[in-house]
Parts: sequence; structure tokens; C-alpha cells
Amino acid sequence: MTDYVKTIAAYLGLRPNQVAAAIVLFDEGNTIPFVARYRKERTGVLDEEQLRQINASLEKMRSVDERRKSILAAIEEQGKLSDELRAKILAAENLTALEDLYQPYKLKRKTKASIARERGLQGLADLILKQEISRTTAEAIARSYLSEPVPTVEEALQGGRDIVAETISDTTEVRRLTREKAMQWGALRTEKLPEALDEKQVYQVYYEFEGRIDRIRPHQVLAINRGEVEKVLRIHLDISERDWRAAVGTSFRADRRSPFFEHLQMAIDDSAERLLLPAIERDVRRLLTDQAELHAIEVFASNLRALLSLPPMAGYTILGLDPGFRTGSKAAIVDPTGKVLDTGTIYPHEPQKKREEALETLKKWVEKFQVKLISIGNGTASRETEELAAELIRRLGGQLQYIITNEAGASVYSASPLARAELPELDVSIRGAVSIARRVQDPLAELVKIDPKSIGVGLYQHDVNQVELSKTLDGVVESVVNRVGVDVNTASPALLTHISGIGPKLAERIVAYRDENGAFYNRIQLRKVAGLGPKAFEQAAGFLRIQSGDEPLDASAIHPESYPVARKTLALSGITMKVSTVERNRALDELKNRLTIEKLAQQLDCGVPTLTDILEQLIRPGRDPRQDLPAPILRSDVRSMEDLSMGMNLKGTVRNVVDFGAFVDIGIKQDGLLHRSQLPPGTRLDVGEVIEVVIIKIEADRGRIALRLAGDWA
Repeated sequence: MTDYVKTIAAYLGLRPNQVAAAIVLFDEGNTIPFVARYRKERTGVLDEEQLRQINASLEKMRSVDERRKSILAAIEEQGKLSDELRAKILAAENLTALEDLYQPYKLKRKTKASIARERGLQGLADLILKQEISRTTAEAIARSYLSEPVPTVEEALQGGRDIVAETISDTTEVRRLTREKAMQWGALRTEKLPEALDEKQVYQVYYEFEGRIDRIRPHQVLAINRGEVEKVLRIHLDISERDWRAAVGTSFRADRRSPFFEHLQMAIDDSAERLLLPAIERDVRRLLTDQAELHAIEVFASNLRALLSLPPMAGYTILGLDPGFRTGSKAAIVDPTGKVLDTGTIYPHEPQKKREEALETLKKWVEKFQVKLISIGNGTASRETEELAAELIRRLGGQLQYIITNEAGASVYSASPLARAELPELDVSIRGAVSIARRVQDPLAELVKIDPKSIGVGLYQHDVNQVELSKTLDGVVESVVNRVGVDVNTASPALLTHISGIGPKLAERIVAYRDENGAFYNRIQLRKVAGLGPKAFEQAAGFLRIQSGDEPLDASAIHPESYPVARKTLALSGITMKVSTVERNRALDELKNRLTIEKLAQQLDCGVPTLTDILEQLIRPGRDPRQDLPAPILRSDVRSMEDLSMGMNLKGTVRNVVDFGAFVDIGIKQDGLLHRSQLPPGTRLDVGEVIEVVIIKIEADRGRIALRLAGDWA
């Protein structure tokens, strides 16, 4: 483990003791959210992102070591493992270096070289490689290698050159240097296949494209890859002859005084064209794709984190609308707890066009259930439905408003077993409207019911490594759910699944126990759930909240293991959790004025980071961090493209963040594009963020709006 610690600490810029502590905690079965929140003293206050980086690096290094073991075993089985080769394999730092070393020893399918070896031409190949000085001709030397399978001198020399060509291509140093030159100076060219159909000209920018490999951006790599898969583009990798010859020349030099001078030159050319350069092209394409996929996954993860962290709109009775044309717009009214009050379908748009009837139905629902907010899905017929809502608001007046809600994944949820279990009496089409309404009330609680890949805030998410994508996005969901915490007496199995230490089966058991025995009245009672042992309880307890139970501290993020410290802190303040929030805050402030945090921690035999967290929770028990974020934009009227003008300032909601900028909902049918060139250097935007923008270009015929961030930074 020592090597792991040193390498990871150096790579991430952390202290070795921090990394060592984190690795021990992981190996003991602790989750990242638990370690980040409740083991700060042991890790030196590493945050969750640092812990995830350590864990990812650890998994990668252990994976490399597993591959190292299998390579050593495979070469040893062939009887070819020298001490020098063993040392090189043990010193290799990554999979690419390992595979380069293993390349000559891989069991290959039949090749020109393997056939030549079978015909006894390895010795002749060795002579070509040695380039010894001799007055004897190559042809004369080759005659001694003639046999029934090799009847002519030319066939013997060709076979020898085939072996040499493969040897050159398989040489570790040649591959490494050629790959490095390609990554630094190579060029990627794309062209449109003559017979290809690209009706919407999706790939037009790549019909004649060339870019230096070290300057191609991740989204370009993924777009080019997709164009190739869809048989629209052909891709070429250009490596200058000077570069690859220099790489080969470090290990293989032809001597004009050798009878095999020309044969080595021929073998080098053959190796480059037939073996080395195609292999390097595959390597470079794979490296570019890996880097692009990693970047795309990171962007998706960042967007998903922001979306899950949107503040809940608590206390609203909401009318959810899943817009549609031919099949109508599905409606569902849910109360502030998410309970479905009524459902139905209206047909205000083409082809039925029952607009007045739809408005009357909406009016009845709004008045009957005291609806204050309409949540409209942003899919088909969204803007037409938005106009309908705006008309309803104009007629009714009062406090009614509407919001456009990202409906991605609603149909996936509607048809899922979870939706059938939650809403068995509702038709699949209506369940989507329920989800659209609930997403506004608590985005996190609703979105965890959907496969993260279906939420639609990424770029090329279907083209990247799906295993890695799922793993990363699951980590994001786990992170946000545990940061927020959940009420164990109201949480769905889908939400509980992501709590540290629980998982799907245990989540189902918790809900089953709750259904059978009633609400949990304290955290200790959780131990009665079948399968929830000491380790699971340790990992989960701090993230599970119990409101109005018999232990006030259970409503906070304070871990039960720290209750003695919390109670001593309250005792020193002369209060209990039962006093009012104002009184509790005043008493705790007086305590902090009397004693420094360091002295108080020493007196309580507690670490400073843990005590800091305890004090924060005693002041604001179970605070939802999402409440600190600005509320989403609520609207009461609708705009069209004609309402816009150059230089107009608008407030908008960031809908998606991609490599080249962000798409912003400014309240009309088309989202505007805020290109990265129109952002101050270093600015980072998050999905759901409310920003002020300025319109800088309107292309009505193409439905495009260009924006810049408001302010005098430009």
C-alpha cells in the first residue's frame, strides 16, 4: 500500500497520511459520504471530491496491478520472463506501458511473421536485424534457409523481412516514442464518405476537417466518432514520416556496409505501413476517445449534481401538465406532500383544438384545489401549453404562476415497476404528469426514481463508456442524497437506496418495516430492520432524519456516536433541544464567546472539525443545503421571438451546460445559446442556475438566439 499512498498523494497534491487514512477507511467498508462527513479527523478534513479522486486512483492502480500479475504469469508460462523484463514490467506505471511490454509475447493469430517462423526463418530475420558487416551477399546467406516450404531465395528474404517488420512494430520503445510524437504533432483529418447521407447536415463541419491531435476538443472527438459509426465520415490520422522514422531509428539502424542494409530498410517501411502506424492510430484514437468520454462524463455529472440540488418548492399544491397534441395534455394535481388529488386529460391543441373547454377544466381544478403553481413539461407542445397557462392566469388573476420543468425521463419513470407500485391506479400516460408536478416540489426525491442517464443533461451520453457513466452518475446521486439527508418516515425506497450503507434490498425492508409497524420514533429503532446490522447502521444513521421523534437529535445530521458530545455541549450552554431556536442560538453563541472552539473541543474530548459540525447542527438541525440556493423562475406570461430585441436584458434558467457554452431558457420556445466566448474567463455555470443575460443576436428563420452574460466584464 505504501507505493499507492506515495503515488496518489503526489498526483493529487495531498499529504501521504491523509491518503493512507482514506485507503484504510475504504478497505474497512466505509462509504465516501460517511468518511467525508464523520471521519474528518482521521483524513485531515478531506472533502468528498478528494475522497472520490483517491478512491478512483486506488481502483485504477489496483486494476493495473492485477493486469501486471496476469502478464507476468503469461510470459513466465512461455519461459521467456527474464530478470530484466520482470523489472521493466514491475516498473510500468500504466496499462499502456504494460501492454507495450507484453506486445511481443501476446499469443497472436496467424501472421506473416508467425508463418515465417514456422518455416525456420527466425535466424535469417536475426541477421537482418544485426546488420553485421560482410562481403557475402544477402542472397547467398539466404540460400542456407531454403527448404520445402521455402523453395526460393526471395521467399526466404521476404519471410525474414516479415519477422523483422513485426519485431519493429512490437518493440516497446518504438511504440512509445511513435505514440508520443503522434499525440504531440499528429493531425486528425475527416472527410465525408461520397455515398453517405446526412440529410440534416449534422456533420457538415467535419466534411473537410483537420486538427492537430493535441488541440482537438472532447466534443469534437465524440462527434467525429459518431459520424464514423453512422457511416458519414472517414477518419485519417497523419503522423509525419520524420517522426515515425526517428522513433524506429532509436532501436533499429540500417548499416550500408551490411548485405542486409536494403532488407532492413524495406522491413522498416513495411512495418510502418502495415503494422506500426495502424496500431498507433488505434492507440491514439482510443486515448482521444477515453479522454473525451471522461470529460463528457464529468460534464454530465456536474450538470446532474446541479439539477438534483435544485431547491424544493415546498408548500405548493401543483398542477402538473405533460403536454401533447394528438393524445392531449395529461394533467395531475398533487398536494404539498405529493399526494395525487385528481387527474385528467385536456385537448387544447391540434387536432381537437378544444381550447375553451381546456381552459374551463383548468379553471375548475385551480379553484377547487387552490392551485398556486402550474408545472409544464418542456417536451412536445410545451410552448403551446405555456401560452394556454398564460391565458388562464390572465383570466383568473391572483397568485397563480407557472414554471417550465425538464421532463426528461418522465416517460421512463411512468413505465417503470416503481411507478406501477407507487401509482397502481393511474394510467402510464398520467404518471408522467404526476412526476412533472412532483419534480418541482422536490427535484431530488423525484429524480432519484429515474436512471440518471435518462435525465438528459449531458452531451453524447449514449456514446460514452456506459459502465463508467453509470458508476459516476450513481456516485453523484449518492453524494447529493447524503448531503441533503432524508426523512426515514416519508422517503421512498428509491431515495433510501442511495443512503450510505443501505442499497436497494435494505431500502425495501426499511419501508416494509415502516408500513407494518408505523413510523420510526428514533434512529435506534432502525436496528430492528432485518439485515440492518451494526456496520450498515453506522454508515446510514447520520443521513437518516426522524422528525418529531422521541430523540430531538435524530432530526439533525449529528451521528448517534456523537450524541454524548452534543448533549455535553447543550449542558455547558444550560439548555436542551426543546428550547426555542432563538434561545438555543443565543445560548450556543454565549458558549462560543466564553471558550474558543479549540478549548471546547479539548474539554469535550472531540475533534475540532466534528465539533464544528455539531454546533452547526445544534443551531440549525437538519438544515437542507438546497434552501440556500436561489428559487427557480416562476412566470405568469409568455414571450415569443417577436417580443425580443437586440440588447434586451432577461433573466433565464440554465438548462444544459456543454463544452461550448450553455443553453438558457429565457421564456420563449427556443433556448438561447450562451457561448463560452461570451462568458467572463473562469466563469462556471450550473444547471438550474438563474442568470441575467443580454441578447446579442436573433436568427428568427433558424430559431437561434445568441446571448452573453450581463454585466460590464466584456
